[in-house]
Formats: sequence, structure tokens, C-alpha cells
Amino acid sequence: MIALLLRDLNLAVRAGGGFGLALAFFLIVVVLVPFGVGPDSAILSAIAPGILWVGALLACLLSLDRIFALDHEDGSLDLLATAPIPLEGVVAMKAAAHWVTTGLPLTLAAPGLGMLLSLESDAFGWQMLSLALGTPALSMIGTFGAALTVGLKRGGLLLSLLVLPLYVPTLIFGAELVARGADGMATATPLMMLAAITLATVALLPFAAAAAIRINLR
Repeated sequence: MIALLLRDLNLAVRAGGGFGLALAFFLIVVVLVPFGVGPDSAILSAIAPGILWVGALLACLLSLDRIFALDHEDGSLDLLATAPIPLEGVVAMKAAAHWVTTGLPLTLAAPGLGMLLSLESDAFGWQMLSLALGTPALSMIGTFGAALTVGLKRGGLLLSLLVLPLYVPTLIFGAELVARGADGMATATPLMMLAAITLATVALLPFAAAAAIRINLR
């Protein structure tokens, strides 16, 4: 499984869908927002947590269609499905590789990009914490959606339509955690909800994604 994780990381970097693409898209979203809402720092500071979360969410969508598509095209997915390791473990490693190349860089870059949106200094830590807790759920949900659409021609649009509604709870609680933390309010509820969503997706979706892959390979 570790070898599979390293293989997917190497393929993601070589295919150009790794660290740079997600960060570049994240930066473009953050830079364009002030042009749309104006340069008022008070307005930007108020909407910064939500904008950063929306940017991270959309950046995660960029490489979802390639999680299983390349392996399906060259026949590697059939070999992985019959390998000694459980297919659920394969799905978990695919999601982990996606998070390392997408979610982790976005989490680390969030404070720097938050400065462009006049994000309050008290919110930097909360922004990183919320993304660190929430982006694994985005990768796992995206991997599940990729498993549902593997083998479909032009499945990228369908994948986005399937995944985006499932992203909404993570987006809501992630942005709410940052907003409450910056204002000095109680953060226990959004923090626990965000952690619960991530734990539930990591615990349940590998089995659902593996079942979807088995059905698509028949």
C-alpha cells in the first residue's frame, strides 16, 4: 500500500496535476475576488474564510477525474482489483495521494493567501485547522465520486455534479469554524461536526467506492 501511495504521488507530479495546478487555481480565485467585490478590507475580511474554503473546494475538483481514469485506461485498475491487498485499501491510498498533492498544499498556503483577502491574523490558525480537518473529507468524497464514474466517457462533468452537493456540509462547517474562531466565539460545535464528517467519510466511503469499482469492472 505504501508503494501504491508513492506511485500515485509520482504520477500526479509527472502528469502536471499535482501541487502546482491546485495552488495556481487557488491563487487565481483569491486574486480575482477583490476585483469582483471591491478593495474594501472590511468586506474582504468578512468573506475571506468562505472564499478560501470555496477556492480549496474547487481546486480539489480539478484532479478528481484522474484518480482512477488513468489506471482504468492502461489496465492497471484491473490488476489492482485482483491484487492481494484489499480494494478498499487501494481506494484509501488513492484518496491519501490526492490529499497530499492537493489538500495539504492548499492548507499550508491558506494563511499566505488569506493575507491577500485581509484575513484577520487571529483567523490564520483556525483557517489552517479547518482545512487540515476538512480537506481529507473532500479527497475521500471525490475518490468515491471518481469510483462511481470510472469508465464513463466525459465523466468529468457528471463527477462534479455528484460530488459538489456532498461537499456542502464540509464547506459550511469549515467556514463557520474559521468565522467563530476569529470572533472569539465557541468553536466546539463546528469543530466536532467537521471532524465527524471527515472520520465518517474515511471510515465508510472506501467500502462504497470499492463496491462501485467492482460493479464498473464487471
